[in-house]
Amino acid sequence: MAAVAEGLEPEAAATEDAAQDAVDAADAVDAEPGDPPLLVGSRLSLDLYPGGCRRLLHLCARRSPQLLEVQFMQLSSHEDPQLLETTLAQVPCSLRHLRSLVLRGGQQRDVLGACLRGSLTTLPAGLSGLTHLAHLDLSFNSLETLPGCIPQMRGLSTLLLSHNHLSELPEALGALPTLTFLYATHNCLRTLPKALGALSTLQCLDLSQNLLDTLPPEIGVLSSLTELNLASNRLQSLPASLAGLRSLRLLVLHSNLLTSVPTSLAHLPLLTRLDLRDNQLRDVPPELLDAPFVRLRGNPLGEAPPALPSPPGTPTIPEMPRLFLNSDLDSFLVTPQGCSVTLACGVRLQFPAGATATPVSIRYRLRLPEPRLVPLGPHDSLLSHVLELQPHGVAFQQEVGLWLLFVPPRARRCREVVVRTLTDDNWSDLETHLEEETPKRLWAHCQVPHFSWFLVVSRPVSDACLVPPEGTLLYSSGHPGVKVTFPPGATDEPRQVYMQVVRVASGELRALLEEPGAAASPLLCLSQSGPPSFLRPVTVQLPLPPGVTGLSLDRSCLHLLYRTPPEATWDDITTQVTLELTHLYARFRVTHFSWYWLWYTAKTRVEGLARKAWERLRLHRVSLIALQRRRDPEQVLLQCLPLSKVDATLRRLLERYRGPEPSDTVEMFEGEKFFAAFEKGIDVDADRPDCVQGRVCFVFYSHLKNVKEVYVTTTLDRQAQAVRGQVSFYRGAVPEDVPEEAEAARHRKGTDSPWMATLPIKLPRLRGSKAPGQGQGTSLSLAPLNLGDAETGFLTQSNLLNVAGRLGPDWPAVALHLGMPYRELQRIRHEFRDDLDGQIRHMLFSWAERQAGQPGAVGRLVQALEQSDRLDVAEEVRAVLELGRQKYEDSIQRTGLAPPDPSASPSPESAQA
Repeated sequence: MAAVAEGLEPEAAATEDAAQDAVDAADAVDAEPGDPPLLVGSRLSLDLYPGGCRRLLHLCARRSPQLLEVQFMQLSSHEDPQLLETTLAQVPCSLRHLRSLVLRGGQQRDVLGACLRGSLTTLPAGLSGLTHLAHLDLSFNSLETLPGCIPQMRGLSTLLLSHNHLSELPEALGALPTLTFLYATHNCLRTLPKALGALSTLQCLDLSQNLLDTLPPEIGVLSSLTELNLASNRLQSLPASLAGLRSLRLLVLHSNLLTSVPTSLAHLPLLTRLDLRDNQLRDVPPELLDAPFVRLRGNPLGEAPPALPSPPGTPTIPEMPRLFLNSDLDSFLVTPQGCSVTLACGVRLQFPAGATATPVSIRYRLRLPEPRLVPLGPHDSLLSHVLELQPHGVAFQQEVGLWLLFVPPRARRCREVVVRTLTDDNWSDLETHLEEETPKRLWAHCQVPHFSWFLVVSRPVSDACLVPPEGTLLYSSGHPGVKVTFPPGATDEPRQVYMQVVRVASGELRALLEEPGAAASPLLCLSQSGPPSFLRPVTVQLPLPPGVTGLSLDRSCLHLLYRTPPEATWDDITTQVTLELTHLYARFRVTHFSWYWLWYTAKTRVEGLARKAWERLRLHRVSLIALQRRRDPEQVLLQCLPLSKVDATLRRLLERYRGPEPSDTVEMFEGEKFFAAFEKGIDVDADRPDCVQGRVCFVFYSHLKNVKEVYVTTTLDRQAQAVRGQVSFYRGAVPEDVPEEAEAARHRKGTDSPWMATLPIKLPRLRGSKAPGQGQGTSLSLAPLNLGDAETGFLTQSNLLNVAGRLGPDWPAVALHLGMPYRELQRIRHEFRDDLDGQIRHMLFSWAERQAGQPGAVGRLVQALEQSDRLDVAEEVRAVLELGRQKYEDSIQRTGLAPPDPSASPSPESAQA
């Protein structure tokens, strides 16, 4: 398909001025400097801006002689239907030599990034007069039936109909004697015509994502067919005639309802891949079961078929257990019967029957991400927290299904989502499928053979292939113009090769270089397994930068840049390679892989500029906020937000919080560390795991909530006056020697300064003569009290006092969720009238005394806080528990009381080291 589409993808958008130039130019149409032309040679591109139909009608009305030379035309179908039909009716008369016609929708996207269908519902009958037409692309439109003119296009070799509303294909389709490629994915096809067997030249047939439940036997006479994709249909059986597909190399049948497959499939002489995943196959012919090219995961192989309804009185076999764990539990038991588990953190697990031979206790833990724990590439984005599942490394007898919930990124073009796991001290990507829970929340689903650490990552689309000694071709699925050709003899042993392409916005490059005509190609990353070099040079093809063609460029302005590993430096290697230029592409040969980038600029020294441009590609523009809770000014919310989310977040928070305006724009890398330091008499009022020397530590991840709520205190006298302090944000980890505020202030404005922003914090003056927490009602005797235990974490009397000091008027809701009767609440209100602090402390400690020695008390307190919408206090309690657990584990390790765990696998920290 890449070979068919090559040269048909538009290079960049043109402007209104470019369209007018197309009308008035004498022999070739040029846009404004730096913009691509509208009409270049035999190629007419009208699909990347509004008004394409109007421009084409204008060209036809003027009888422009250039139209007679046009062989390739692209026109967007996001137009008025009547105008589109009128325009297409002019095509046979004005573009008689047309060989390729692209009438795609999909250029416009909805709020989630999904392509929108065009308005095309039919084609004028006159298009059948395009006798030279070989390529017709009608994808992403609203076709319900195949236009009648298409079967009359006898020279058609490629027909693309994906993402329409077709319910059937006509018998007349068999009249296309030269049709080679037919793609009709994502339609509503229920049946196929018998005349399909008449397409003797058909090589690739893709009918995936339809509603097919049967196949006609005539499909078996397609003697030239090499690729057949029928995935995600409703097929229950396959015709025996498939054995006649003697040229077939790829057969994809996953996600159907197949209960059996013909044995003859194992005897197809050229078949290299047979995908039967996720069907209902209970028995597979031995020839296929042992074949290395067959994929069978997701089938109930070896299981008994569903039993017939049992007579009355017959005992029923219990279904697979379903477990829903709350926040109190961090482990569960899996038996050989299997089970379906939903964890409190939103993770789902599916253990099939027989996954374990004996009962196994599974433990889980959701960890906050940090750079040494999370492996990210230069252009990756983290979409989830880190999930740890134990026991590590224990292999299951059947793969376990894992679903991780995440919020999809807004920019999804040319990017993919994968689940990443730690195996044998190395992080690797699992085959991942996305399932929609809601339009704004998706599941990342994968199958895992054993437990370890898991996370969800968004990255540029990665294409890979196995390079044999005979050579092969690898192209980018996101940008077909990017290719790598491996000649025979490039390697003596098969090796795996990977490709990633990162799109680059020319506007940012022009701003950096201060040069209106500057442009850059997509950024290409190539990597491989095995030896670092190839035995023979490999040919790499990159598209020329937007607005540049091989006929008009100045070779002195073309720079091929190469990133030198492992340093992040870029070298200009233009003079070290031979650049072969075509009208749209540049080709060069290399013997080893890295990053490649093609620039077009009048500047001569671009290495340093390339490093800055590459950094800009990876930077996120953010703002920092610091807000205080209206009812409790000592509670401070700190957050780092992408600019696109600032306004919406503030609208939601300002009902309960108040504070200064967000900071000025700051640029940060994915996974960059920073910390917040309270200054001018204000300190953090808690011993938190994420605090170092009173500084609150953060790690920025663009798609996660970089937010923390802390309680602050002061040593100054608040009864005399309000305390006016501040919180400052600094890059990097907290240094060993934290500088004094005055010294830090002197270096804030330096170019290498870690300082990012400073926001004011005000603690209001305390009214009355009583000290904080001292009520005037009946005193309460606070006996020594610990809630919980040292191993799982406990709350001391001091911790409970801190919790009581944060609840404020919300304490009755917390009490009711703790199970206290309403009559007792009334009694506490009466006994401690006019003393809010006394009411809260009496409620909390009287409840805690009744829970002494009972398991799960701390979990019930956390749950009551969450149910009362006091997630801030619940999060602080969790932090205290985590700190207590860490101190307990450290203490038993120091005293040697902890026995070594022979089954424990290395932690990600050691793997990263």
